[in-house]
Amino acid sequence: MPDTTLMTIPGQVDPVPVARDITPRDDGRIDLIGLSAARIRELFEEAGLDARQAKLRAKQVFHWLYHRGVTDFAAMSDIAKTMRPWLTERFVIGRPNVVEAQHSSDGTRKWLLQTDDGHDFEMVFIPDADRGTLCVSSQVGCTLNCTFCHTGTMRLVRNLTPGEIVGQVMLARDALGEWPKGKMDFAFADDESEESAAHYTADGRLLTNIVMMGMGEPLYNFDHVRDALNLVMDGDGLALSKRRITLSTSGVIPMMKRCGEEIGVNLAVSLHAVRKEVRDEIVPLNRKYGIEDLLQACADYPKASNARRITFEYVMLKDKNDSDDDARELVRLLRKFDLPAKVNLIPFNPWPGAGYECSAPDRIRAFSDIVFAGGISAPVRTPRGRDIDAACGQLKTSAHKKSRAERDRETASAG
Repeated sequence: MPDTTLMTIPGQVDPVPVARDITPRDDGRIDLIGLSAARIRELFEEAGLDARQAKLRAKQVFHWLYHRGVTDFAAMSDIAKTMRPWLTERFVIGRPNVVEAQHSSDGTRKWLLQTDDGHDFEMVFIPDADRGTLCVSSQVGCTLNCTFCHTGTMRLVRNLTPGEIVGQVMLARDALGEWPKGKMDFAFADDESEESAAHYTADGRLLTNIVMMGMGEPLYNFDHVRDALNLVMDGDGLALSKRRITLSTSGVIPMMKRCGEEIGVNLAVSLHAVRKEVRDEIVPLNRKYGIEDLLQACADYPKASNARRITFEYVMLKDKNDSDDDARELVRLLRKFDLPAKVNLIPFNPWPGAGYECSAPDRIRAFSDIVFAGGISAPVRTPRGRDIDAACGQLKTSAHKKSRAERDRETASAG
């Protein structure tokens, strides 16, 4: 078992640059999920293939992994039958382990997942009429201690690896049946020079968007999040446009510019308050990176524009951050920094022991009207998945373990 000592809470030095090494498997095989084609090629050479064969096989395997979604080397029909056992002996195609899957009455789905070393985390799929959004976790637990967020009551255990992050997307595609099907029709014959793989598409997919808004602060696991999202955006792999990916941060200013330069996805910022004393309370990171410094970092975010607005998340807490004055101050700040912005107003989602209440619907509407009148879009988000604790701010893995029989009975009952 690997060292599972809890990671320290960030103090004056942020734990940003340190990427966690992937724990070796007990059987000595290497999990290829989370690895780039270049790294797979290196591993094939290290395992004994010559450079030409390693390059060819890496391109084939990469396509099967990320574009076709196979989980067994035996299914790679264009690879010689004698080669498939060689791959199986040395490598594995992993997925996060599914502990429990829940369905909400509104169609939202939540999965309780587990890493190979026994740590639980969650992901959520939210279907809408014109899109389907997967909410992906980046850490087991969280360091930020945002007081309105259930995940914030957990302690951070460790960062998720690139394979565990991209594996969530692949697992969702497994569950939704969204891998391309049909005949492999590109030429990668054993005795021929390499050719480019055909580009497969799956029209009418349910999963169209990804948000890094699950458990954890993505910018405190920057390297692994970047590497995972690069696989998601790779045109030869999962091939999801960066315009359909949003990364949410509570305001880790030192990493925001790198996020724009090295990942280039849409940015969402968990703002939640416009007065220092309030944000200090509900988003303690504000004591390190204040509101105005955060907004300046947003103004400097690469490629932000009216076509790619920065989204500001704002949870509505009764008598805490929901006054008319708060709304007017929000407009003033966004105008001051000339930000191409959209504000998502989020009705507070309750959880046991929470010290806040949700603002009344008419108060939320009045707040929204003031922001709209200031020339800034401020839609009110419709809560989704509340009945299975899958809504914004509710994610927290269950502390107790259910037996398989209990889970089977619950699944049968839900069905």
